[in-house]
Amino acid sequence: MILNREEASASLEWKCSQAFGERNPDEELQDVDIVSAIEFDKTGDYLAVGDRGGRVILFETVGGKNTPNQHISRSELEKQMDFTSTSHPEYRYKTEFQSHEPEFDYLKSLEIEEKINRVRWCAAPNGSMFILSTNDKTIKLWKVRDQKVKKIKEMDHFPFVSSENTLLAEKNFMNEHNPPSFAHGYHLEWTENMATKVIANVGNSVHARCQKVYPHAHDFNINSISNNSDCETFVSADDLRINLWNLEISDQCFNIVDMKPSNMDDLTEVITSAEFHPIYCNLLAYSSSRGFVRLVDMRQSALCDHSARILRDAAESHGSKSFFTEIIASISDIKFANDGQHLLSRDYMNLKLWDIRMDSTPVATFKIHEHLRPKLCDLYNNDSIFDKFECSVSGDGLHFATGSYSNLLRIFSHGVGSAGGITVEAGKNENRKPILQAAPRARRSSLSNLTRGLYRQAHENSSSGHHELSYNLSSKLLHLAWHPTTNLIACANGNSLFFHYA
Repeated sequence: MILNREEASASLEWKCSQAFGERNPDEELQDVDIVSAIEFDKTGDYLAVGDRGGRVILFETVGGKNTPNQHISRSELEKQMDFTSTSHPEYRYKTEFQSHEPEFDYLKSLEIEEKINRVRWCAAPNGSMFILSTNDKTIKLWKVRDQKVKKIKEMDHFPFVSSENTLLAEKNFMNEHNPPSFAHGYHLEWTENMATKVIANVGNSVHARCQKVYPHAHDFNINSISNNSDCETFVSADDLRINLWNLEISDQCFNIVDMKPSNMDDLTEVITSAEFHPIYCNLLAYSSSRGFVRLVDMRQSALCDHSARILRDAAESHGSKSFFTEIIASISDIKFANDGQHLLSRDYMNLKLWDIRMDSTPVATFKIHEHLRPKLCDLYNNDSIFDKFECSVSGDGLHFATGSYSNLLRIFSHGVGSAGGITVEAGKNENRKPILQAAPRARRSSLSNLTRGLYRQAHENSSSGHHELSYNLSSKLLHLAWHPTTNLIACANGNSLFFHYA
């Protein structure tokens, strides 16, 4: 990947192309409808959206798949290439299915909510779609495919046949006109004289089936899953452990990272996200609450506790410290660029671009919430400081995006344009009423929340009184995904899904 001014466009103008799920101002937002995960497939033909109610909703492109057609002429292909260079894909609702239901862990006497934490697309052989989805404890593999539904409409009555014998006459008619080779079903290619008697319709139906369930492998809430480039394995990560799975084996996994100390009082950090390298199947990156990104090589040992490289910002480690330093340093999300050489990380204050060959300083740092630094105490009091914003990289690796409060989408290009990047308000109407999110339910069995309680207990006496913030903290743009081949971003606020293109 070459990052320079000539390849990256500084004059990208972003517009909202589509919006799904927008509510009326007087319509109440249900907690189960809030979007909690977004992911494009590798072609960009499909988009998967998970919500807090345990559902996975699929969208597909309106104009058909972007995969090349081998039977298309060269002239038609050139026309399509000219057209797609100036247009953007549009999406429509395809189907949805209930991926997870509320569970109850009898060993720990805890109710596990059905909220979808992550969705990931898998390799899709034979035209089927495979999707991994996870809630706090259980991962599932779903197979989604289109099915042709054959229906036979009721035939016209036969002349000179009484109503009592209509069914018998129809059966005799079918046996007379259908050749033996179609004994297992009706023949749909009717002759003209038969078409007056029998009409056949062929429709399409989408069927989702759970192929595998990977349960009971994590003591704490799963925060991320990532598919390997070998198309055979994936990892799941919670606060203290990362497990390696084979897609075909659901009752066994291998623990490759274990950060649990012998004495929990010695715990200093937790795992916040894990991501496989897009090219090399043996490389894995995972982030921590201390602001570190660790790169591990699974070929070195079965237990990858010793990192091959640690990415840390030396400038921040030597800077001034405060009570909030460790909290805002926690990395909420990491993403590899397609070239595998660059990695994007998001903490509460900044978006950072790393070259994995340079471990002491990021290539670029983009300020997201610097204007909120004087209000960290208020953000702490209302728990907003613990919000986990995701990040995303464009397919060419030249642009980066993340979300913020007031339903704002922040887009940056390395070495191009202003340091502040581009700020876009997600949604079709600029002056529409902000969407208010329902209060999140407490998630037990998470070290992130346990640590949050310790922070509050230690700081409640020294914190100042709550002051109303001018920023709309209730309208958070936490989840987003960048289209793999074009400048199109899907982002969510509340139960609404927005598409922005440049």
